[in-house]
Amino acid sequence: MSQKILLNAKEIEIILHRLACQLLEKHLDFSETVLVGIQPRGVFLADRIQKILKESYGLPDVKVGKLDITFYRDDFRRSDKPLEANKTKIEFLVEDKRVVFIDDVLYTGRSIRAALTAIQSFGRPKEIELLTLIDRRFSRHLPIQSDYNGRQVDAINEERVLVNWTENTSEDSVYLVKK
Repeated sequence: MSQKILLNAKEIEIILHRLACQLLEKHLDFSETVLVGIQPRGVFLADRIQKILKESYGLPDVKVGKLDITFYRDDFRRSDKPLEANKTKIEFLVEDKRVVFIDDVLYTGRSIRAALTAIQSFGRPKEIELLTLIDRRFSRHLPIQSDYNGRQVDAINEERVLVNWTENTSEDSVYLVKK
């Protein structure tokens, strides 16, 4: 197994600030917008974006939720190993709000399809957008694309994109891993 670094910690930090600026341009004060991190790894990205909006741009009231999609996935019964659900924590109404889904990697689009179904349990959003750190362009199974995108990656065959966050590993980094 070999791996190639795609993004280091400094590059990730720059991308996160750019993504926060793009969100700020469209949503201004976030009074009608909520961020929803898709469990598990999208939550780390959502928390980072919220922190940048708060500390760098003075927006103290950006609401962030955590959405577990485990049992909404179309493939959850196909795995041999039992799945472990994460927690959903959405302590605000999404009815008539602009919802920004946040996930680390957009691959086949199936996770986002599951998130679209899962969020309906919390109301009917006015609009849903998608922010991803990495977009694997040529791997889509469903017609889903990011509205806000950190970096596009052309991963083929048996290549995987591995995103590390200091919250769950020792570093912020993105690797292209070949099996």
